[in-house]
Amino acid sequence: MVRRKPARAAAPEVLYVDGIEVRLQRKKVKNLNLRIARDGDHVDASAPVWMSPVDVADFVHRKHDWIEAQMERVSATPMAQASQASKDEVTQWRAVVQACVPALVAAWEPIMGVKAGQLAYRNMTSRWGSCQPSTGRICINVRLALYPPECLEYVVVHELCHLLERGHGPRFHQLMDRFMPDWKQRRDKLR
Repeated sequence: MVRRKPARAAAPEVLYVDGIEVRLQRKKVKNLNLRIARDGDHVDASAPVWMSPVDVADFVHRKHDWIEAQMERVSATPMAQASQASKDEVTQWRAVVQACVPALVAAWEPIMGVKAGQLAYRNMTSRWGSCQPSTGRICINVRLALYPPECLEYVVVHELCHLLERGHGPRFHQLMDRFMPDWKQRRDKLR
């Protein structure tokens, strides 16, 4: 049996429409989808392979006002500001998060009936945390220092829940509802 390496996604095609950078990826999708990048400086688009760049540009042009408003909103978020941070700022965030997380873990472990393994801290661009249930290792994004304290607590509880349930299915949501009834409101502050 011959195993093939998974195909790498092609580099996005870059379009400029009314001063907006659009990074276009061709995918097996039915419709054109637009997403504002987390740093708010461009738009990520996925389009069906049959759709022409002119069609994409026309759609972006028609949605220009909405896109500009969303880009402005996203640019003002802590996550967007974090993308411009200096090493010293990241070091300060790490110190804040490292000072808070062990106490949160210690407080929640007996409530949840779990035991975390090693705690790690990273400056991540697309995840708030991660958990390796097999080892109990939990990694927390240092950018959480830029958000209200209840957001950091939410991420800690979320990752500790993964020690009880690996995925994000119905059981995981039931656990989150049980341990932190307002978890959805806390999560929404991170968006």
